[in-house]
Amino acid sequence: MKIKFQIAPIALGCAAVLGLSRCLPEPNLPDNPLIEFQSFELNPDGSRELVIGFTDGDGDVGLAQGDTLPPNFCAACEFHYNLKCEYQELQDGQWVQINLDPDAGQIPFYYRVPPAVPTGDNPALNGTIAIAMNSWSLTSAYDSLRFQITLFDRSLNESNTVFTNVVLKP
Repeated sequence: MKIKFQIAPIALGCAAVLGLSRCLPEPNLPDNPLIEFQSFELNPDGSRELVIGFTDGDGDVGLAQGDTLPPNFCAACEFHYNLKCEYQELQDGQWVQINLDPDAGQIPFYYRVPPAVPTGDNPALNGTIAIAMNSWSLTSAYDSLRFQITLFDRSLNESNTVFTNVVLKP
């Protein structure tokens, strides 16, 4: 698993126009992260790269390696992973979420996105998160899958939910 993380802080500040300074208003973004599905592309090696865009009004997206203390971020805690990709299969015309059990050797498609650090006075962030998914499908009798994606920030604010495009299993 490889996570690429790019941020472009929303830098709305003062700009000079024809020698005159003018301040632009700060954006009014919610504290909950907002995500947008961008792509789920097949790589030549058989892996897939998942790319989502995000914005966050209070700039607290991402977890550091040291964010491991209970009650929220310990390895067994619900929010140890801040990007959850729930695996779904199209079964008899209905999307069914397949819950994976780590205790049974099944590894959920959960990831720890590293912290994004805003620059300047405005804490708002926007950027993209790219994840290389070496394993991305499960063996079953069904041939179509998608992922339901949710991002959590350090304040445990939950993003909107987005879905990847539907892909056929290899």
